Amino acid sequence: MKNEQNKECDFDNVHIKSLTTHQDERGFFREILRIPNGSNLLENTIGQISHSEVYPGIVKAWHGHVNQYQSTYIIKGILMVALADKRKNSSTYNKVYSFICGGINKPIVYGFPPGVYHGYRNLGDTCQITYFTSGQYDINDEIRIDPFSDEIKFNWSLKYK
Repeated sequence: MKNEQNKECDFDNVHIKSLTTHQDERGFFREILRIPNGSNLLENTIGQISHSEVYPGIVKAWHGHVNQYQSTYIIKGILMVALADKRKNSSTYNKVYSFICGGINKPIVYGFPPGVYHGYRNLGDTCQITYFTSGQYDINDEIRIDPFSDEIKFNWSLKYK
């Protein structure tokens, strides 16, 4: 997946997969996630599936995990998503990667391992999001950083065209 600047995400164990939509007069079908044997997507386990609603203009960031892998799918809406690599042993440590996703034209699923933080800003109407995590909710696994903190430098006010 390439972002608006045509730059590929090079974070280890981060997956950004474009999805195919099959549409006809009845509606559409879109496969979000397959977890075959040997896949590292969600490490072959799903511990929890969650649904979130995000109102227009809202920024939700930064969120990461100590142990869990997370995949995210935007059911409805358009988001500006940013990923920040905070894994100290990673070759992309402290790098931030951003992209626009959602809507009928840019359906994707993106996943990230422990130590990679994600955040997003809703660019349109109320957004519906589904999360697939490799474990169940545990407050001790949650890592949060204020979206406007200098700890991760990202401009959430960037304009979407």
